[in-house]
Amino acid sequence: MALASSLRQLPARSATPGARTVEYLRISVTDRCNERCLYCLPEQHGGWASRESVLSYEEILAVVRAAIGLGFRHFRITGGEPLLRREISVLIGWLVAEPGVASVGVTTNGTRLAPLAEELFAAGLRRLNVSLDALDPDRYRAITRGEIGPVLAGLEAARAAGFRDIKLNTVLIRGRNEEDIVPLVHFAAEHGMPIRFIELMPVSLTEMLDESNFLPVGEVRQRLETVDKLEPLPDKLGVGPAKYWRLPNLGVTVGFIGALTDLHFCDHCNKVRLTADGKIRPCLGNHGEFDLVPALRPDIQPTALRSILVQSLSEKPPEHLFRDNYQPNRIMTAIGG
Repeated sequence: MALASSLRQLPARSATPGARTVEYLRISVTDRCNERCLYCLPEQHGGWASRESVLSYEEILAVVRAAIGLGFRHFRITGGEPLLRREISVLIGWLVAEPGVASVGVTTNGTRLAPLAEELFAAGLRRLNVSLDALDPDRYRAITRGEIGPVLAGLEAARAAGFRDIKLNTVLIRGRNEEDIVPLVHFAAEHGMPIRFIELMPVSLTEMLDESNFLPVGEVRQRLETVDKLEPLPDKLGVGPAKYWRLPNLGVTVGFIGALTDLHFCDHCNKVRLTADGKIRPCLGNHGEFDLVPALRPDIQPTALRSILVQSLSEKPPEHLFRDNYQPNRIMTAIGG
């Protein structure tokens, strides 16, 4: 049975999304990456955005200021791999110092953390999300086409630099990293880091998502219940969509992001994305985008920026289309993590 058919057989939603407070902007600073994860960047892809089309830091700051004027408070730097962007600590310093900004985070694959951790911390960054899809070097390489050594070194360097808010992200792929689930939880416990397990989504290649490799978060919860008790936590950690449990004996917090199996996943969605080439994307699982470039070039026009942002928020879809044979029109690195 095709995965889309299985998902459509889930129970009907019992409620429609209520009022959503959108206050979280994820900012892609580059579509380039030094890894090629199976779920994100197809092996053959080479259609990178031109350097001229990528927003400057001054243009990104202008978008952030317009967003703050509309109530945005939380911002996350993503890619591609954001630590490939030159002088990324400059932008981070600007955002941290901007009035109205409540939090700034970075999502990274961790491969560039070791040489940059102290610089990022000095710029005021305190929140890191690091992708870690497997602990076994061979399985890590099979998923990411990269090496795990620099990631582990980056995590160690980040802790040494003073970072205390580090979360680990693991994308679930049946047949690829099932054997790493429990070891990853033990690793997170040992290092005092929450870990989030994320359902595979059709964000780059539709054929990457089918019954053979889709691993629902509910199944992972059941597996972890054989290891320790799972005590639900009433409060969120950060501003993302994860639902968290505490494993009291191991002393670790585990989050689950079930974009496909959680029928109310979109009910309280609080974010939109800014792509590296200047598009606002209100929903990862819908194709709609709003071009900010005419309001940024040749000159920055704050009023026009605000108008486009307002329109994008008014047209934010009530829910994603991932359960209905969704066909991605841009790969994940082009949209932003």
